[in-house]
Amino acid sequence: MGAHYMQRLINFFIIISVCVAFQLQAKETETIKVAKEPRKLYERDHYLYELLDKALKAADATYDYEHVTVHPHQQRTLMALSSGKVDLHWSMTSPDREQIAIAIPVPLFKGYIGKRAIMVKKERLTQFAELKSVEQLKAFTAVQGHDWPDTKILAYNNLPIKPLSNYQAMFKLLAAGRVDYFPRSFIEVNSELEENPDKFVLLPDVYLEYPTAFYFFVNKAKPQLADDLKRGLNKLKNSGEFDALFSRYFEKDLARLSMYQPDKAINLKNPYFNAE
Repeated sequence: MGAHYMQRLINFFIIISVCVAFQLQAKETETIKVAKEPRKLYERDHYLYELLDKALKAADATYDYEHVTVHPHQQRTLMALSSGKVDLHWSMTSPDREQIAIAIPVPLFKGYIGKRAIMVKKERLTQFAELKSVEQLKAFTAVQGHDWPDTKILAYNNLPIKPLSNYQAMFKLLAAGRVDYFPRSFIEVNSELEENPDKFVLLPDVYLEYPTAFYFFVNKAKPQLADDLKRGLNKLKNSGEFDALFSRYFEKDLARLSMYQPDKAINLKNPYFNAE
């Protein structure tokens, strides 16, 4: 009888210990609020979500995710980071943005965000036949987001720009002939052409290029999250998993742009970027 009672007591303490362990683990699992734009998700979005998850796991950091719908304007989303409405987002970097939140200085798109195919209306392709320099490009007007870092970069290089706040309206403006071209990154442009079949083409013999990077940005009140993310991303880079994931998502799209060799680039200056 005594042995039976002791075994029941041991079992009881085991159950209590397991429950306490689960409670402690639950307390240690922090929920981070990840910004989500109110639009359909593209492959590049799925890549970033998967990269985020892999990086935090590589850092042995346990987080739950809550997706918070944010304003579609980039600067408004970055401001949501500073106010604490969200804890994490991703964006092209700029000095202003790096003041608002903690930038994790690992280029998520490996520099391809600064390689810009020149999208034009199909009927106007011949008007760009002789384009080879920044000076020649000044005869044309680009459309860009009003709060995009790219807009400041083009302006710094004295290129005419029509800034807009609505992403879809930029394609409508291009289709209507009210602007001449729309520079789009190698990461984005193929999916955008597929969404606008038979409307637009890419200039085959020239593209824009400027130094820049696309980073994860973290709320300044979450330094541990920033440390975990940076550590995890560097582990993925060192192990080769970062490159493997990037290739899985973008190898085919980049192969479709293989005609763009360095000698075809119109290089723009970007004083708003310091590579680390």
